[in-house]
Amino acid sequence: MENVLLVILLLLALSLIGVVLLQRSEGGGLGMGGGGGGGVMSSRSAATALSKLTWILGIAFLAASLGLTIISARNSADSSVTDLIVAPSSDAGDATPDAPALPDVTDMMPSQNSDQSSDAPVAPPRAE
Repeated sequence: MENVLLVILLLLALSLIGVVLLQRSEGGGLGMGGGGGGGVMSSRSAATALSKLTWILGIAFLAASLGLTIISARNSADSSVTDLIVAPSSDAGDATPDAPALPDVTDMMPSQNSDQSSDAPVAPPRAE
């Protein structure tokens, strides 16, 4: 159903673009177009067939968009993108080379004196 509605939405978008481009420019938009005769700007004429068709296609486009949003939200409510993540397996026959072993961190840490308690902070050595 989602694919059918998506195709309908695309057809509506293309037809809406075509109808808008077919309409005559009545200008004034950004100070361009129109030109002048006959008081076209001052008087409102009755809606033409193309402008009515534009309204119908616009409302149909909006309805199809809302319908597609509702359907896809309902379909995706049960799943998540993180459900698609597969944990890597640790098979012995894996083609990827093993990572080098990390050094033991305890070898790099300074040894603790037996007279200090383990809760006491370690002071840095003094510079002389």
